[in-house]
Amino acid sequence: MKRIATVALTALAPVSWGSTYYVTTELLPPDRPLFTGVMRALPAGLLLVAAARTLPKGAWWWKSAVLGALNIGAFFPLLFLAAYRLPGGLAAVLGSFGPLLVIGLAAVVLGERAGTRAWLAGIAAAFGVSMVVLKAGAALDLVGVLAGVASSASMAAGTVMTKKWGRPEGVGPLALTGWQLTAGGLLILPVAALLEGAPPALDGRAYLGYGYMMLLNTGAAYWLWFRGIGRLSATSVTLLGPLSPLTAAVIGWAALGQALTPVQLVGMAIAFGATVAGQLAAARPAGAAAPGPVAGSFSKAEQTHRKFSMDLTDGRVRR
Repeated sequence: MKRIATVALTALAPVSWGSTYYVTTELLPPDRPLFTGVMRALPAGLLLVAAARTLPKGAWWWKSAVLGALNIGAFFPLLFLAAYRLPGGLAAVLGSFGPLLVIGLAAVVLGERAGTRAWLAGIAAAFGVSMVVLKAGAALDLVGVLAGVASSASMAAGTVMTKKWGRPEGVGPLALTGWQLTAGGLLILPVAALLEGAPPALDGRAYLGYGYMMLLNTGAAYWLWFRGIGRLSATSVTLLGPLSPLTAAVIGWAALGQALTPVQLVGMAIAFGATVAGQLAAARPAGAAAPGPVAGSFSKAEQTHRKFSMDLTDGRVRR
């Protein structure tokens, strides 16, 4: 039950991200992907850092910068660039291949040997998403396609490295999320100023859109996402990703009056079924301990005591 609850809470992150395409196209100023990335990440990061009252120490200064670049600093601008230059459906399909990248990287970096079922779940989810969002005659934009692929690769690498590095001792996911959002936002800020110039004039709809994306779509969603990475395998977390384009399709139907064809409904069923199956098939890293607090969350004395207790349970004491 505890794992089910963790999966359910983590799933709220991609569900929230499914609203990104709607908010971007309906509420935000056009053609400002870098400014949008800054507004989404930096204020949320600073708020979380202030709430956590914890700053990085030692190696975590550069680790936070690397994770912030992968998960935020590169991912956000590329994601918005793809969303602006591609039909929403095509951008979503490119993003749906991210889980396959994570499964491959997790095998190499983390030793998570995902079985055939996990790979099939990722492929089936991408196929289902394509049935939902792709339309005949969708125009291809090379820059948009490259941005979509690069954003998926960046997020995949960030997910795997977040799992690999864990968190510092005594630091929770709130602080880790704040560090990454702040680092990512600061990386985007000078690039946005150089390439896009002064911020655009904002109306009430834009303030509403940016407020929602900063607080819920980014701050709360990324906190749940990184919390899930700390408690689940990288494969399990990433296979929740298809919920994002499925949510986008539902929002398009409910908010924009977009009809859902029988083919799209079948695709939704395939993608959702693959997402559920992926949670059952997701493999833990080879030789991993049972799920529990993230690495580094116990003191050395507690680790020694736990190891000694496990040795006694197995009927042996190592010296």
